[in-house]
Amino acid sequence: MITLCMDTSHIYLVLALYREEELLGSVQKECWKKQSEEIFPCLETLLADAGLKPEDIDQVVITSGPGSYTGVRIAMTIAKVMCSLRSIPLYTVPSLDLFAGNETCTVVLDARSHRAYTAVYEAGKRISGPEALPTDEIMAGLKADETVIGDGHLVGREDNIPDLAMRFMEIRGQWVKAENPDLVTPEYLKSIEAYRAK
Repeated sequence: MITLCMDTSHIYLVLALYREEELLGSVQKECWKKQSEEIFPCLETLLADAGLKPEDIDQVVITSGPGSYTGVRIAMTIAKVMCSLRSIPLYTVPSLDLFAGNETCTVVLDARSHRAYTAVYEAGKRISGPEALPTDEIMAGLKADETVIGDGHLVGREDNIPDLAMRFMEIRGQWVKAENPDLVTPEYLKSIEAYRAK
């Protein structure tokens, strides 16, 4: 079983290629607003290095957001076309869950305009969120010893970006199979931002 994992919801382009649970190769590079230019060359190289062709892919896993409005749609559009044309399964996982993995942490990802997407996890299980909140509100609620994953600089911490290719397989039990790939839609949380605007 060959699995292609993709995340373009944040500033990174993340691609991972697995045979069963063995990582064959991965890409994780910062390319804000350039994911659409970079994804196909990177995918071609990833497949070639593994000695595979696109038709060898048996299933696809993507992040469903929240994240960049355009970014989320890049991987999602490619996955929907690939899965619909070849009748292979499409799975989704929330972007914040990918960053959290199995950790006890608070995930903070830039949502622009002094806001961030955030959720709180205990051993990988989400216990609150996701929400789009003002960064000062998130910072005020953090405990001193709390682990922050993602864009820590937004809340007075260091950035902490995990190996997202590995995270995909770590949270395999959280993948949600799409009954119809054509009906998969992004999760944006923009309405929450609007209601909470100060």
